[in-house]
Amino acid sequence: MVKVVERNSIKIGKEPVVILTLKKWEEIEETIEDLEDAARFNIAFEESRGKNSISLEKIKKKYKLK
Repeated sequence: MVKVVERNSIKIGKEPVVILTLKKWEEIEETIEDLEDAARFNIAFEESRGKNSISLEKIKKKYKLK
């Protein structure tokens, strides 16, 4: 449930602002990064569907790894 409190709002110019603790902001930032990573993964996964995959053995031979 969202509760909006208008009486104690702070404005910079015409825009109201929100003050968060650093810990809470870091949690939000981490969640956003996780969502961006998930979106990139989903795009890459959809693009790779139906394409032939390469085995680790072929990669080892191609790049001359041990």
